[in-house]
Amino acid sequence: MLRIGFKDPGMVEVLLIEDNLDDARLAIRALKKINIVDGIHHCGDGAEAIDFIYKNKAYNDLKLILLDNKMPKVGGLELLKIIKRDELMRHIPVVVLTSSSEGDHIVESARLGANAYLVKSVELPDFEEQLSKVVLYWMNMNNSQNPSAVSEK
Repeated sequence: MLRIGFKDPGMVEVLLIEDNLDDARLAIRALKKINIVDGIHHCGDGAEAIDFIYKNKAYNDLKLILLDNKMPKVGGLELLKIIKRDELMRHIPVVVLTSSSEGDHIVESARLGANAYLVKSVELPDFEEQLSKVVLYWMNMNNSQNPSAVSEK
């Protein structure tokens, strides 16, 4: 588990749920570069994410969930179902991150309520650019829907 607080160490705006530690580090690196996120929390699987969200009432501050599709314990699609069925969390945008571009996964993610589906590029600069664009989009959408959440960064 990695937890990075940029301004307020207690604030978690982005929850990254990724079982591959190398991919998690790359994602966090990309998020640091765009400098729009106040805090990131990393969970290594869906069970750990559920535990974190409810124990910390993270649904109050989360602005975005980045969710790996294939994970041990509680898989990405199962966790997506849980998030989108829960009144406290369904408003949080979920971007499914995966190395699979199989049509079935994309269709199922959309059916379950994913807000976006991002196939991870194997090239580091491309992955960073993809992730940065997606996160910038959803953080800006979140801020435009809640004007009091806009901050000077």
